[in-house]
Amino acid sequence: MVDKIDLVYMWVDGNDSEWRKTKNHWLQEVKGKVIVNADSAVDARWRDNDELKYALRSAEKYVPWINHIYLITGFGQVPSWLDTSNPKITVVPQETIMPKESQPTFNSVSIEMCLMNIPGLSEHFLLSNDDMLFNRPLKPDFFFDKRGRAIVWYLKHRHIKNVGFDLERISTDYRKTILVALHKIRTIFGLKKKYLCYIPSHNVDPYIKSSMIACRNHPLLIRDFDAQIRNKFRTSWEMQRWVFSMYDFVHKRAVLRRTRRFKQRKHFLYNLIFYRSCKNSSMYCVDAVAEGIERINPPLFCINDTVSSTDAMRKSNADFLAKKFPEKSSFEK
Repeated sequence: MVDKIDLVYMWVDGNDSEWRKTKNHWLQEVKGKVIVNADSAVDARWRDNDELKYALRSAEKYVPWINHIYLITGFGQVPSWLDTSNPKITVVPQETIMPKESQPTFNSVSIEMCLMNIPGLSEHFLLSNDDMLFNRPLKPDFFFDKRGRAIVWYLKHRHIKNVGFDLERISTDYRKTILVALHKIRTIFGLKKKYLCYIPSHNVDPYIKSSMIACRNHPLLIRDFDAQIRNKFRTSWEMQRWVFSMYDFVHKRAVLRRTRRFKQRKHFLYNLIFYRSCKNSSMYCVDAVAEGIERINPPLFCINDTVSSTDAMRKSNADFLAKKFPEKSSFEK
């Protein structure tokens, strides 16, 4: 049985004018030298809508057994509402876990490659985006089995399976990074071809620190990790953190469980992902949020801010979260 499980969040205040100034400066610096993902420069990638505040409220309410919470930030930023004196949460500046030459970075994928360097991090931990929230009480065995193996949720994506290792035929940069990760594991560890269509089910993901360290330092992967960590912005050739989950799988430290996507409504404009055991639903409409969560009652849900999100959508989303999680957590001043 797993005795301690930590929870890690990554957060940045993209509304900070000084931060935006620095980001834009480095975008110009790397222009022409590195092919940066198209969405790396859009405001939605870093915009702060106070999701983290509600994510922490949901964590305290529904997974109180979490041992400790680590919040990775950068550029000296700390949420104005966060009570840093709370002994259960630690703010971790990204520069303390990453190589000096990688700084500053605006690449969350690169930061994820260094999570194992967080001082005091438990052997078993969860990684969550700040827009992922717990929706009902969950036990540790939702994330790790009795043998301590990570329970990894995945989706099947036929398009990735059919294209082989041809990144030009992949529709999004995100999926390209998944394909890079899958082919690295297949080439080095003999992952069967049928798994090349498996993609992560955009979830609160479980990891094993010692296994992550082993993967990071593998002789046939270490150069790729070293190069990737130095990318200040996302690129298409990077390995998504899926590489760690599939490394665990081939070494029998993880078990795979499939989620199934409900039919999407194309006219929806806002992104909301529900998870319910082996089912999830992607929906694109703020008005469907409350109704969908009540109907499906998922363990977890995720609300994404996208380039197509309007101010009205973000306000509606904020109103929904404030109503769903009205009580302040102990992590707030």
